[in-house]
Amino acid sequence: MGNLCNIPEIFGTDVFNDMTMQQRLPAQTYAAWKSCLQTGCSLPLDVANVIAEAMKEWAIEKGATHYTHWFQPMTGITAEKHDSFISPTGDGRVIMEFSGKELVRGEPDASSFPSGGLRATFEARGYTAWDPTAFAFVKDGSLYIPTCFFSYTGEALDKKTPLLRSLDEVSREALRILRLFGDDKTQRVQVSVGAEQEYFLIPKSLYAQREDLRLTGRTLFGAQPPKGQELDDHYFGTIRTRVSNFMKDLDEQLWRLGILAKTKHNEGAPCQHELAPIYSDASNACDANQLTMMIMKKCAAKHDLVCLLHEKPFAGISGSGKHNNWSLCTDSGKNLFKAGDTPRQNAQFLVFLAAFIKGIDEYQDFLRSTVAYAGNDHRLGANEAPPAILSIFLGDELTAVMESIINGTNYTDPEKSLVRIGVDVLPSIPKDTTDRNRTSPIAFTGNKFEFRMLGSSQSIAGPNIALNTIMAEELGKFADVLENAEDFDSALQKLICDTLTEHQRIIFNGNGYSLQWQAEAERRGLSNLRSTAKSLPTYISPKNIELVTKRGIFTEAEFRARYEIHMAAYSKITRIEAKTMVDMVLQQILPAGLKYSSDLSESVLRKQKLGLSADSDLDLVRRISKCCDKLYRKTEEMAAHLRDIPAGTEASADYYSDVIVPDMEDVRRSADLLERLTAKSYWPYPIYSDILYY
Repeated sequence: MGNLCNIPEIFGTDVFNDMTMQQRLPAQTYAAWKSCLQTGCSLPLDVANVIAEAMKEWAIEKGATHYTHWFQPMTGITAEKHDSFISPTGDGRVIMEFSGKELVRGEPDASSFPSGGLRATFEARGYTAWDPTAFAFVKDGSLYIPTCFFSYTGEALDKKTPLLRSLDEVSREALRILRLFGDDKTQRVQVSVGAEQEYFLIPKSLYAQREDLRLTGRTLFGAQPPKGQELDDHYFGTIRTRVSNFMKDLDEQLWRLGILAKTKHNEGAPCQHELAPIYSDASNACDANQLTMMIMKKCAAKHDLVCLLHEKPFAGISGSGKHNNWSLCTDSGKNLFKAGDTPRQNAQFLVFLAAFIKGIDEYQDFLRSTVAYAGNDHRLGANEAPPAILSIFLGDELTAVMESIINGTNYTDPEKSLVRIGVDVLPSIPKDTTDRNRTSPIAFTGNKFEFRMLGSSQSIAGPNIALNTIMAEELGKFADVLENAEDFDSALQKLICDTLTEHQRIIFNGNGYSLQWQAEAERRGLSNLRSTAKSLPTYISPKNIELVTKRGIFTEAEFRARYEIHMAAYSKITRIEAKTMVDMVLQQILPAGLKYSSDLSESVLRKQKLGLSADSDLDLVRRISKCCDKLYRKTEEMAAHLRDIPAGTEASADYYSDVIVPDMEDVRRSADLLERLTAKSYWPYPIYSDILYY
């Protein structure tokens, strides 16, 4: 490891960033690249050639021998194929070459990635195109070039392309609103995102002994240890030396790649930790989070640890999520979700606030479906993560402002005149009192919204695409009204008042975990989609298809393809878990229980020959035998059900959700009981207390 005292010196040193480009590119080339970024025009080949040569020389100085077009297919993780810089000279030697054509376009084929039917067999080749808004970097001896991934016929096959489309769309509509408020200087509105990443670290030696962890990323079996997290002694506690060394190594690797790793600490569950970055633009934040998850796994291995990113690696303790902090900022750095000091600034703030509230209410099912994933089903709705019901927490002060607008009263004194939007100054909204409710799926936290429903292993691209698109739609509708208004101030007052009145049902500041809220949410007409199988079909509702196609984020074929992929992934993941359970029961758990029962039976015979009491042994043998019988029966039932999966995307997902998942729960209950009855020396793999309290 390097000298961590020189963070400013090492930060971004492995990135071909703006500063490096200015230093290494001719001024004319650098200006041409910047112009292409601002206008969206294609990069001329002669300019690309100059950039490619400079990028290659820089990468070779960093020890790179290969380059890769790094992209984000619809698997939720990243993909890469590495080609060396070498080119033969004809005399048995080689030179190092890298052209502009190789920089801007690649042909990785990548025909085995899921496409949801977008690619026919004869059109299976995939292409990558350089994303010049994201900087190249060097890692593990290769030059990584962030790219988009698309099919032979032009359809987006990745998560990056629609994200970039959504960023353009929300900027375009936000600028229309800003122009109405007299801002003629801002040229682009950026989406700012910070993704807080939770994860578990466990010893590699223990991980290797558990088939469920190796194959599925979570423990499919495990009786609860005597101690869980009830003492809160791990949360924000002293970090183990072994873990601290991992975190130091991780920080340095992330900083070298220009990733703004800021905060690290122990989380609530034993062996659970969190890393939080400083916010950056959404596209780079998405890239950075994918890199962070990748490097966490590699870095953990160096320290004889395994990083678990599954949403629920261990039953009975908190799982891992990923809080997605989302806001809008101008290119000059002004946050559009920050209340201002003047009536006009406050009016602008209320427009963006009202648009967000309206959008979440109208497209709650769309947003919910973007976090629907097999692993996340184990978190959402539990008393450790937000409920599956979408709602927004505004805090007392902002809620009072909203209610005063709806009711036509003054914020502090109902006897006084109503708050006139654009005329009266709103009272200050203290930032530190807006985030007291940790049970809310979406919380306003001073100058941003924190979307808390994401699973820890998921790409943040999907939820941010949805947030961007929803916001673009509502801002566009607002702009249509205000641009055509005869009296802007009157139209503004009516627009905000009507919007907040019609969509106040989505605002909830109470306990999201309570049963009373579930009943209240149903009364309000809010949806409660508890599982992936029930949530994902709403993704392709006519309203959502119209939204994304109208905004140019997806074609209908691209959108439906993603639905097919997500539904198929749910079924595949559940099937792998169920089959793993069958294997572990028949090959490990039952043999262990039966062996212990057999040895106890022999003990009974020995005691009886000696005239000794064997009542406790006999009772334990009976209990173990009964448990083994039930476990075997339940496992055979599940195995039979696995042979009877219906055809069709929705039918199979429903079957897994309604039949196989309950089967898995039954099998686990019996196996966990058998674990409690069996002597530890007989048990075939490390138990929870071994792993969580190593």
